[in-house]
Amino acid sequence: MNNDRAQMLRRLQEADFAMYEAVLYLDGHPTNKMALAFYDKAAKAYCDLKEKYEMTYGPLTIQNASGPSWTWIQGPWPWQNEMEE
Repeated sequence: MNNDRAQMLRRLQEADFAMYEAVLYLDGHPTNKMALAFYDKAAKAYCDLKEKYEMTYGPLTIQNASGPSWTWIQGPWPWQNEMEE
């Protein structure tokens, strides 16, 4: 996996983690305005990064495999590291 791809995937994982941590906090504090704002920011960052990643490297999940051909099988898989390529 090239360095740019690995860095983008890492940022995507960080945004995903932040979003779900905010969800867990909001489950116990549903009216906390700062937490709601943090969640909104994290969710937007995740969506933006995911869209950019998929436009550059292909789909991360089967639900986003579409287009003129079946792109899901065009590798490498998102979880593969460079030693497997």
